[in-house]
Amino acid sequence: MKVIDTINGKPVKGNVLAVNTGSITTKFAYYVDGETVLDDKIEHSVEELSKFKDVMEQDKMRTKAIMDALDKLGVKLEDIDIVMARGGLFTPCITGVYNVNDDMVEVLNSCRDGRHACNLSALIGREIAEEINRTRADKGITPRFGECVSYIADPPMADEMLPECHVGGIPEFPRTTLFHALNTRAIMRRYLRETGRKAEDTTAVICHMGGGVTISLHKGGRVIDTSHGLGGDGPITPERAGCCPPYPLIDMCFSGKYTKEQIKKKLIGEGGAVAYFGTNDMRVIEQRAIEGREDYQLFLKAFVMTVAKYIAAMASVVDGKIDVIIMTGGVAYSKYITDAISKKVAFLGPIKVYPGENELGSLAENGYMILAGATKIRTYNKDRLIDEC
Repeated sequence: MKVIDTINGKPVKGNVLAVNTGSITTKFAYYVDGETVLDDKIEHSVEELSKFKDVMEQDKMRTKAIMDALDKLGVKLEDIDIVMARGGLFTPCITGVYNVNDDMVEVLNSCRDGRHACNLSALIGREIAEEINRTRADKGITPRFGECVSYIADPPMADEMLPECHVGGIPEFPRTTLFHALNTRAIMRRYLRETGRKAEDTTAVICHMGGGVTISLHKGGRVIDTSHGLGGDGPITPERAGCCPPYPLIDMCFSGKYTKEQIKKKLIGEGGAVAYFGTNDMRVIEQRAIEGREDYQLFLKAFVMTVAKYIAAMASVVDGKIDVIIMTGGVAYSKYITDAISKKVAFLGPIKVYPGENELGSLAENGYMILAGATKIRTYNKDRLIDEC
């Protein structure tokens, strides 16, 4: 499968390795001249992961697992031109591509801005890139694209929000970002290619629906507002509670019945459909609703309604002047759900549906843009935002 054919009218060239770490999986893919050569997933057992006290201690183990798998599959390290990694939790940053530098490594390792397995991706990418360079040096190989470098693209905490969108109800609670930046930005590029539109002239509300749901407002090539995928600023999702009434939440926190971690789990992981039905599979929810189960029908209506509310809210930021509403993510495979949402928000503008997500492919696309010199490479600074636009 081709992830990208041409850039600026020229065929893409080069070999790209993409890495995406999850809580119990390490996904990686290898691309040659834009073609997917392999797409693999390493599933880490509970026994294997239990050997580590902290998720951040797993980087060496996962790095070795990827390199062993590549070797077994016949991929030579010295043939890899660039390593693309999923962005981790770090601020300050905006959308775009960044080389994995010392500042980024420090923030990810310390988990200063959040602890998650995605923080491992950039660390692993850098370790593999360094091993590629050592291997080439040992073998006397002159690389066609220069030294192998690791990059991340469109990190989830990228912040381009308008100043007024940051203001919360009290100074202690400013609105912050955490959204599906990688997939939504890739989908935006796809939409622009297909329609011939330019980013600077296009305003879109993009709704990513997976286990988490985020709705982001893309205008002029930037994401000027977004809901928060983990922070309670968003709709009900298959496994997250979304926005909760604060007083009952405060009462729960001080009831003595739950620990801090248990309450967090109720909001993220055991919220949404999981809390009601014990499943995060929206296909099950939909099927039960179609079969006539009133409790499932009610939940599905609530899911559709809250997603539609957030889409409309994002449109209001630009006075309703949007060019398109785009739905994407795994849940967007459901025509039943996308049609129901479309019915509620069609008054705002045209609707496009791009089901599924391909984070590895999105990383590869960014990698080929780097190799072609068709994108700006940003330098991360842990203390202040450097906007190189």
